[in-house]
Amino acid sequence: MPVSAQYHIMPQQTDPIKQFRLALMALVALVVLGTFGYRILMGWSILDSAYMTVITLATVGYKEVHPLDPTGKIFTMAMVIFGVSIVFWAGASLIEVVVGEQVWHALQRKRMIKHISAIKDHYIVCGYGRMGQQIVKDLIREKVPHVVIETNPEQLPKLIAQDIPFVEGDASNDKVLTAAGIERAKGLITVAPTDEDNVFITLSARALNPKLYIVARSIMQENEGKLKMAGANRVMSPYMLGGRRMAAAVLRPNVLDFLELAFHNDDLQLMVEELVVSPNSRIAGKTLGFCDIRSEIGATVLAIKKAAGKTIANPSPDEVVEPGDILIVLGDPKQLNKAQALTEAPG
Repeated sequence: MPVSAQYHIMPQQTDPIKQFRLALMALVALVVLGTFGYRILMGWSILDSAYMTVITLATVGYKEVHPLDPTGKIFTMAMVIFGVSIVFWAGASLIEVVVGEQVWHALQRKRMIKHISAIKDHYIVCGYGRMGQQIVKDLIREKVPHVVIETNPEQLPKLIAQDIPFVEGDASNDKVLTAAGIERAKGLITVAPTDEDNVFITLSARALNPKLYIVARSIMQENEGKLKMAGANRVMSPYMLGGRRMAAAVLRPNVLDFLELAFHNDDLQLMVEELVVSPNSRIAGKTLGFCDIRSEIGATVLAIKKAAGKTIANPSPDEVVEPGDILIVLGDPKQLNKAQALTEAPG
């Protein structure tokens, strides 16, 4: 399986926001200390003491409120020294918060662009709503490289938090699709909010990459034909699929449990995989009985999709495996890896 495409955020050594808060708290504490210091040492009112503290820390050069005795002068000098230091600390922290965040985002964006430009044979997921999030979760689970295109700014923090490579923008825009590496992509899944969006995304994607395998979501059943005409290889209706699964949960609950185990098990103890038979593989031109995949590696061939397009379910041992056929195989990850080795050319 390909390595998962991800970018990683560089850890920060210090938190500038935390530093700014500490500096601000120190400044407030110094104002309070100065106010009560003048109040106690000089006997001034709270207002005069607070005013003297503020103009001292601000170093504006105003004349003192009342004449200072030696004790007051020493206290004022201490206030100036500590006050100027804390004010500069707070100002520097504020600048770091504002400028540092912009620089950080710019560096992360540059890193992400570099990463996306380097991956290939990946899948582009258009839309990071509830369905898009589940799709990405499954792609991550199987370590399949992917890039998300999302136009909603509210979804971007989720992508950043999970280290998911993404491009912000309209997925029907050619420049956005190109930025996601559509020329090098293996497939595209579009789950935009409306069927109209999915049609435009499909049209744009098909024009940029004629070989791309496109799966599109259709909310309205009458729009499935339009999506296929636009270039989608497969159109999925979540309401139809959901209805079928709910009916199966009532009519064939144990069958549904098995399918859930094979297709949606996070532990990956049992999987169904499709394997393309290479012309030079060990099993090309031989019967299933001769290959004896079940006895040799423990996996089970559930079906064969012939190169001509016909699908043979529960194939007999006499069925000949031909180059270009796709075997639908059930097994655990180790068994599937061995089965894949049988279908590939040696060396």
